[in-house]
Amino acid sequence: MIDVKDIGEHGILELTMTPPVTDSDYRDTLMPALDAALTKGDRLRLLAIVEARPSEFTLGAMLQDARTGLKHWRGFDRIALVSDDKVVRTAVGGMSVFMPCPVSTFPMKEVDAARRWLRESLGTIQQEDLGDGMLEVRLRGKVDGAAYDDAIGDLDSFFAAHETVRLLIDLRDFDGWQGLDALRDHFYLVRGHAKRVKRAAIVGDAGWQEMAVQVGKRAFGLEAKYFAAADMAKAKDWLAG
Repeated sequence: MIDVKDIGEHGILELTMTPPVTDSDYRDTLMPALDAALTKGDRLRLLAIVEARPSEFTLGAMLQDARTGLKHWRGFDRIALVSDDKVVRTAVGGMSVFMPCPVSTFPMKEVDAARRWLRESLGTIQQEDLGDGMLEVRLRGKVDGAAYDDAIGDLDSFFAAHETVRLLIDLRDFDGWQGLDALRDHFYLVRGHAKRVKRAAIVGDAGWQEMAVQVGKRAFGLEAKYFAAADMAKAKDWLAG
């Protein structure tokens, strides 16, 4: 059985799965609820409380689960799964890296924490005009697709106002991307403005960041340089030179 609860908050849907879960539960309950919720907005945050074990899903339900995920692949903004079954949590956690949105799993005793996670801000992209065509972009926390949606307008406006841009990217408090959507948005953002960037200085404290700078230089033809976290002043001097 699948019980869908409209909690009265725009863009958030809660559902509970209790045994047995059949294909008709997906077809007659879950799919219509998702379709209706997505007609009210582009993205949906979903809390799934799964009381059923994997063996309590019929084969038809498993197939419907796959179809549901594919149909609404681009519609989810964030998914929280709550279950006391370690197999379920491990399987969903393993698949989360391939999902287009942030996914997190919780045991039943932490259902309130799951609700808070759905509502909280994961990460931010902050921008500061340093003058003379120099823009500082700070990525903080775990950045998701929504953070890029919020930042793109200001970034486009800055590039439109300057023929060339010197870019200072601060990754000292950056914890990575949440889901494939965020990584895709980052790639599109860089590709869309790369030709206008005269120089890019990247400041961080993780080895993969320095490697990513080298890849970006080759992929986008950027004049870019990596600086350690303590060398912010040197990064600004290099940009100005």
